[in-house]
Amino acid sequence: MSDGLDERRRGLEEEYFRRKEQEALEKLRAGKSDAEETPDAATTALTCPRCHVPLVEIRYTDVKIDRCTNCKGWWLDAGELERLTTRDDPGWFSRLWQTFSSE
Repeated sequence: MSDGLDERRRGLEEEYFRRKEQEALEKLRAGKSDAEETPDAATTALTCPRCHVPLVEIRYTDVKIDRCTNCKGWWLDAGELERLTTRDDPGWFSRLWQTFSSE
């Protein structure tokens, strides 16, 4: 039963990202940029890709982590995971990441 739910969730996620890519392509074809469409950055809060609830930004040292208060998901921007895991004082998360990345 949970396999079916996992497949459904993956399917919904894939559909969401497919739609977002399609919208981005349509904007490019129309010659529009996100900056032209959204003049006020404060009104464009990021939403969770899984459940579409606005994300809350949490700072951990120099990294901004986006957290969903609904599904408890944590979202990192490009390069942020590497910045977290390559600290001088590696914690359990760094060791875990190094274990999986070496396989």
